[in-house]
Amino acid sequence: MKLVTVIIKPFKLDDVREALSAAGVHGLTVTEVKGFGRQRGHTELYRGAEYVVDFLPKIRIDIAVTDDAVDTVIEAVLASARTGKVGDGKIFVSPLEHVVRIRTGEEDEGAI
Repeated sequence: MKLVTVIIKPFKLDDVREALSAAGVHGLTVTEVKGFGRQRGHTELYRGAEYVVDFLPKIRIDIAVTDDAVDTVIEAVLASARTGKVGDGKIFVSPLEHVVRIRTGEEDEGAI
């Protein structure tokens, strides 16, 4: 099992959710986060004063999947989240050692 963590631009969330649903993903967790990569934030003008926004709003999506579904999830995210501009995001894949569904006590792949 793997935990796929995706960081994307906020306006791409609906596109990514629809693509993941079409790819057979049944559950995910979405968190609003802030951060920056190579774009290093940007400068904005507010009431005539210029200030630097160091951390940009992003969306973090966590998806627990079986090993054979990882490539499908990655392809769905790449196809739906890519704008071709700096700041499109990242995909991280981590091993998931143990999962338990609280309601039923099912474990591992049965709990996903």
